[in-house]
Amino acid sequence: MSHRYVLSIDQGTTGSTVVVLDEQIRVLAKVNQEFPQIYPQPGWVEHDPEAIWSSVLTALRRALDEAKIDTAQIAGIGITNQRETTIIWERATGRPVHNAIVWQDRRTAGLCEQLKRDGVQPLFQQRTGLVLDPYFSGTKVRWILDNVPGVRARAEAGELAFGTVDTYLIWRLTGGAAHVTDASNASRTLLYNLHELAWDKELLALLHVPASLLPAVRPSSERYGVTRGVPGLPDGIPVAGCAGDQQAALFGQACFAAGDAKCTYGTGAFLLVNTGDRPVASKHGLLTTVAWRIGDRTAYALEGSAFIAGAAVQWLRDGLKLIRSAGEIEALARQVPDSGGVVFVPALVGLGAPHWRPDARGAIVGITRGTTAAHLARATLEGIALQIHDLVEAMCADRGEALSAFKVDGGATANDLLMQLQADILDREIIRPQVTETTALGAAFLAGLATGVWQSPDEITAAWKVDRSFRPAMTATQRSAHLARWAKAVQVA
Repeated sequence: MSHRYVLSIDQGTTGSTVVVLDEQIRVLAKVNQEFPQIYPQPGWVEHDPEAIWSSVLTALRRALDEAKIDTAQIAGIGITNQRETTIIWERATGRPVHNAIVWQDRRTAGLCEQLKRDGVQPLFQQRTGLVLDPYFSGTKVRWILDNVPGVRARAEAGELAFGTVDTYLIWRLTGGAAHVTDASNASRTLLYNLHELAWDKELLALLHVPASLLPAVRPSSERYGVTRGVPGLPDGIPVAGCAGDQQAALFGQACFAAGDAKCTYGTGAFLLVNTGDRPVASKHGLLTTVAWRIGDRTAYALEGSAFIAGAAVQWLRDGLKLIRSAGEIEALARQVPDSGGVVFVPALVGLGAPHWRPDARGAIVGITRGTTAAHLARATLEGIALQIHDLVEAMCADRGEALSAFKVDGGATANDLLMQLQADILDREIIRPQVTETTALGAAFLAGLATGVWQSPDEITAAWKVDRSFRPAMTATQRSAHLARWAKAVQVA
């Protein structure tokens, strides 16, 4: 009996995950490979692109060993990725000209402030749906062009290529044959016009970015090229699906109707709501983005991002040494019934939507002599949930109506206490699926749709199953007290 399989490469901030699925959407293997983080100075975060590629190859080899499949029966490969992370490399050799500048990096805050003073923020926001913030790729590209010797001249001569991580991986998987991105990733660069669905020449000029650097923008479900020279894989496998990690999770959560929302809890936390076939401009500090493009149909989303979520737990582990593993935080936090009035604002790399304060820093307030490690652990989980509350409030205000569904995914959703706190603070039901690696599933579905493994999104909807629902159990008085303490703490962060 012949079988077909789909590989999904989920290239994240701290590691690369490869998932192998069969036609019945069963996960046959899932392997994660971490890689080093680079912190050249405070506020700067970099990755070695070769380390990213090496982590993908290692995860790929281990996943194929675990799945024990015939690689000749792999129908396609889907890519999902940390989005705004920026790489420029040589077209002739594939060698990067600088480390990747990661989405968390804040080095271009000064440039963003200058552009705001120049009065161009409204233009960027209207064209791209984004705000002028160091988070996005455009100013990172500008920094590399301005600060790495010889790079600007080489870029203008057409010798170099820019891409977010999806583009870099597709380039490597196809042996340099395909220099492409999809609309969801392009919409995170500050360079892509949401309304024309094309690179914007005026914005390129404002950021001094040569058009010759840019990849072609393609639909999220399409054959971009085929594998060539990839260790462990035969040549000729279609690379056929691509979406930024948060948009891929929205797709993997079967959020196909306007009003459907999902929140992914990873290194950061990202809330997206499907707004249908039109972009909705935000008046409350959210982002307007492409969710996906399939054929000639584009779905849009509103997005709010908290830069630090799971990374706050990592800080308790690695920085304060309060826990030995991230999984220990739930047991520690459950040792106390509440945070004892302690509030932790996890603004370790600034505050994202709806505040957009790159200068903000983490704050812990309300400490007394009675404060224990358990109180701080619980305050950390509450801080993650309270950030999401701010995003939901902004999202409902922009849409003028409540969310129709709130689904969750990502590694931190395994923490039942965090999920219960989120339901309590939002005062609404939280739904966790059986398979929480929905980012990888979304990329796999996009690739499978392009290669005929699956025929329609209806098959994804049918495969989506609930693991557990969390219903609010906090009183209105308790909730109000939490929100009041949070609002004061955010002001001092």
